[in-house]
Amino acid sequence: MDRTARAKRGTGPELADILRTHAPVYRLSHTLSAVQEQALRDIIQCRTAALGGHLFRCDHCAYERPEYNCCGNRSCPKCQTRRKEQWLEARRAELLPVEYFHLVFTLDHRINPLAIGRPRLIYGLLLRRAADTLLAFARNPKWLGATPGILMFLHTWGQKLDLHIHAHCIVTGGGLTEEGAWRSAKPRFLFPVHALSKVFRAKFLDSLRRALANNEVRLPETDAGPEPIGDFINVCKQHDWTVYAKGSYAKPEGILEYLGRYTFKTAIGNERLVDQNHEQVRFRYRDYADGNKRKVLPLEPQEFIRRFMLHILPKRFMRVRAYGLLANRDRKKRLEKARAALGQFEAPVPKKKSESAEAFMLRVAGVDIRLCPRCRKGRMREVAELPPVRAPPATAPESQGRLL
Repeated sequence: MDRTARAKRGTGPELADILRTHAPVYRLSHTLSAVQEQALRDIIQCRTAALGGHLFRCDHCAYERPEYNCCGNRSCPKCQTRRKEQWLEARRAELLPVEYFHLVFTLDHRINPLAIGRPRLIYGLLLRRAADTLLAFARNPKWLGATPGILMFLHTWGQKLDLHIHAHCIVTGGGLTEEGAWRSAKPRFLFPVHALSKVFRAKFLDSLRRALANNEVRLPETDAGPEPIGDFINVCKQHDWTVYAKGSYAKPEGILEYLGRYTFKTAIGNERLVDQNHEQVRFRYRDYADGNKRKVLPLEPQEFIRRFMLHILPKRFMRVRAYGLLANRDRKKRLEKARAALGQFEAPVPKKKSESAEAFMLRVAGVDIRLCPRCRKGRMREVAELPPVRAPPATAPESQGRLL
């Protein structure tokens, strides 16, 4: 659907429109990494003739319509729905009939400059040290004395597209003991969050200190030169780090609904975009400091792109990770033992992975994508493959219509 069609139905631009219009100028004054360059190209080309596609024709009225291929980039808001649904179906088979808890580990904002310079290292430390903290508490007989299942999701953004680095954690309300028995957590309580915060802070800063000492990451320069490592670590220690318990889910189905919202979420979706012009891009956000009110934030286009670029993850970085009972190695055997201990001898059966795009859209969105949109009687049949179409080179950034 082009911008004119979207305007007629009262919707805003897509992220691809904003990048197509403003990215050429942005690239003149900013150095992008290879993965950021790739994300820009992919999002701009997604579902356009640049990626090729297929031509469909109605078998009743002969109406023809091209359908272009998607880019598949994980930062593209148009490419995540089907991938998310397939991932969720696989997770359905791993659900246990227990209470699940949702916790959030947040990095102190003083770490943000280091994350911008070395995102793979800082994000990896966040996920590993958060997992270490949860497993240490879980294996302590004072709290549980067992190994739980943990799923973690890295998020790097806040509602205003600023850098807000945190990890959402889903933890089973109990775990397997060394003897193979299931030990349940207390109802609606897993671990004391204030104690979790202190241990997490200590574990993360200890790892960060070693990384700084080994020059794996460097502190930003100041007017007086680089800040001493010890001073930086001590300042970080003086502030509380947030670990937030967002609640529990008594039924496994509740956790699937949550996972559906967060698993493959991108920094900003097209539904939040209001409008754009040469002076600004406007998008919706929730102001948590003002009663969770919905507001609209205007940003200069280059600032909007700068903020979006903050959330392009390093190549092949795994933002969804599993630990404990759900760790990849021997996961199936551990889950079988957990089900046996819980008296659940059959795992939930996921839907077949071979589901077609047509069946998927009908199931998830209730939309029959092969019904002819013109006559509403015939079926759209594929009649030809469309090769990729390369756009002509632009002569100047001001006239560049798309970034290829």
